[in-house]
Amino acid sequence: MQDVIEGRVWTLGTDVDTDQIISGKYLTIIDPNELKKHVFEIALPEFAKEARAGDILVAGENFGCGSSREHAPQAMRAIGVGAVVADSFARIFFRNAINLGIPTVEARGVRAIFSPGDTARIEMRAGRITNLRTGASVSFPPLPAHLIELLEAGGLVEKVRRELELRRGKGTASP
Repeated sequence: MQDVIEGRVWTLGTDVDTDQIISGKYLTIIDPNELKKHVFEIALPEFAKEARAGDILVAGENFGCGSSREHAPQAMRAIGVGAVVADSFARIFFRNAINLGIPTVEARGVRAIFSPGDTARIEMRAGRITNLRTGASVSFPPLPAHLIELLEAGGLVEKVRRELELRRGKGTASP
């Protein structure tokens, strides 16, 4: 994870549920390259074709509500979403995204300062997101150290993998 993340902004409204991120009819797909073809198929039909790695999603309240399906953040990671910033998140979506290594920031009032196509600058440790077109910014409480560690490792699986490798190197882990 980078301490400063910059990217083109895609905006969404409030109560974006996991079915809007990836429709339930695609839950049998396990190939990330296939899954990413259908991300935001309903909410942002052009997203799967036009999104670039590093793009930032900015949304209103309650982003990721609905079912707890991990396919939603998996599809976003597969397409290369650089970060998700919202006024608020459904808690399980927030943790699923962090566990997959997607920088996820709750910043009250953030949706109001962005329009589609703006460029955002997120300063993770400073706790600030800025619209580079207008100069408007919103502060947020920086993520706790343990979540930053997960993001820096690339997600929970990568963090555990690295820790196990370190233990094996010291001869303390079992196979």
